[in-house]
Amino acid sequence: MNMDDQKPLVSIVTPSYNQAAFLAKTMESVLSQDYPNIEYIVIDGGSTDGSVALLEKHADRLAYWVSEPDSGQTEAINKGFAQANGEILAWINSDDTYQPGAVAEAVKYLTAHSEVGMVYGEAHFIDEHDQVIGHFPAAQTDHQRLQRGYVHIPQQSAFWRASVWQQVGPLDERLYFAMDYYLWLRIAEHYPIKFLPDAFWANFRLHSDSKTIAEDDRCWPEMMDIHQRDGGSRLSLLGVKYAARKLLAPLVTWRRRKRVQQTREAD
Repeated sequence: MNMDDQKPLVSIVTPSYNQAAFLAKTMESVLSQDYPNIEYIVIDGGSTDGSVALLEKHADRLAYWVSEPDSGQTEAINKGFAQANGEILAWINSDDTYQPGAVAEAVKYLTAHSEVGMVYGEAHFIDEHDQVIGHFPAAQTDHQRLQRGYVHIPQQSAFWRASVWQQVGPLDERLYFAMDYYLWLRIAEHYPIKFLPDAFWANFRLHSDSKTIAEDDRCWPEMMDIHQRDGGSRLSLLGVKYAARKLLAPLVTWRRRKRVQQTREAD
């Protein structure tokens, strides 16, 4: 038996819609990983920008792909994981990328720590030209701190067990922005989650069309809805953070846009 076949299968899903400008780099960052047992799934929402041609070009290296209309990113991710057979799961959005060696390091940790349900590492902020322009403020968190809005999990660098997903998944398709936050809450409610500092596993791309830049104001209202759905109060610490965020949201968005604009001007 091939020793590679004995390594845990990792299923990685990429949801995409009209992201041909970045999709090729996302796909290559997955397909070039040195871990030998990856099942890569791409769910495209019916793109019209050349994305389908990219998928057709790499079809022989994909476990599954489809291009058809859907209700958005959250449904696409769920559709992808419905096709997955791996023991370990992750998703990487179609404008983000993995660092070399990320999958192998995540598998190594989860294999050595059977009690941990999810592991995550650090992430760079990158611009549309792949230049590092900052670092995601990743930190160790847990269920109690997540409930207070202390998230600090870069979704791009998170890997979890399929058995965990079977217990707490799928994603809530009513959520457009905070679906990952709700997943982290549900995982952390049942299992330890672990942050590995200095393990830079992914790159989070900031560009003018990204959700983080264009629609960031939709995230915190969804987080508050989740909080209240679970019995939380608007007078809680998360509620206070939400109120402060509403006041500061224009400044936060302006600073992100400015950072992207500065990298364009530097080029």
